[in-house]
Amino acid sequence: MPIKIPDTLPAFETLRNEGVRVMTETVAIRQDIRPLQIGLLNLMPNKIKTEIQMARLIGASPLQTEFSLVRVGGHKAKNTSEEHLFSFYQTWEEVKDHKFDGFIITGAPIELLEYEEVTYWDEMRQIFDWTATNVHSTMNVCWGAMAAAYHFHGVPKHTLKEKAFGVYRHQNLAPSSVYLNGFSDDFAIPVSRWTEVRRADIEKVPGLQILMDSSEMGVCLVHEQACNRLYMFNHVEYDSTSLADEYFRDVNAGVPIKMPHNYFPHNDPEIPPQNRWRSHAHLFFGNWINEIYQTTPYDLEEIGQERA
Repeated sequence: MPIKIPDTLPAFETLRNEGVRVMTETVAIRQDIRPLQIGLLNLMPNKIKTEIQMARLIGASPLQTEFSLVRVGGHKAKNTSEEHLFSFYQTWEEVKDHKFDGFIITGAPIELLEYEEVTYWDEMRQIFDWTATNVHSTMNVCWGAMAAAYHFHGVPKHTLKEKAFGVYRHQNLAPSSVYLNGFSDDFAIPVSRWTEVRRADIEKVPGLQILMDSSEMGVCLVHEQACNRLYMFNHVEYDSTSLADEYFRDVNAGVPIKMPHNYFPHNDPEIPPQNRWRSHAHLFFGNWINEIYQTTPYDLEEIGQERA
């Protein structure tokens, strides 16, 4: 089944040209199906690029999904036009009375700030608490994952001496997990962050299970059964060129940056990089959506009642 997004959203044509099945509102209302309600709280500067990355993976599912774009109300985006935001996004205040089967909270380029220094931290704390009662399963990504682990469990983040940047091998620590169905024992995932959470801090928290890690980059994916939360500290959703875009952006701005590890063929930035994580990105998102479908209430209003 396709993903339902507005037919004027820039991601619509991009995904259709890639072969992802997309659906307009007119077609969707003719189908007697309760689509899964998936929300994206998009904190990234280039919102259109992130919309495409997430919608691509969600739209590959055989289940019909309805994709809603959400933004924080207490922050003005600098890299996305107000016309785009007003046309396709709702603030969290506008959706907080809604229920979602799945909800994604992205990263944000604010890792080096203390959480309490983030201008919209108070709103983020409300959003995290809201997911416990209004969302069946939440996927927190990169900074979003670190912030959620800190908010719910006091897990600290630690600043790295240099940016963790490149494509690193990761290990499957929980082959029986529903989220890792079909995963190899060893696989590549892009990493791009200035901070980390440490295994020792996570292991102190009852109920947190580490599903993936890297001998070089540490913890990658954590699951919390109690509220169906996932904490993904790296970027399985990245495009083939995402790390290259970050690298050349910094090079052109004169910002010191090392070449991304194990990314450009022969370490030559003139050679286009190859995507070695795409299949596992689709597996991960497909497993997440399937688990939501298997466990979420048919009646949206029943979501989160037992937690409330």
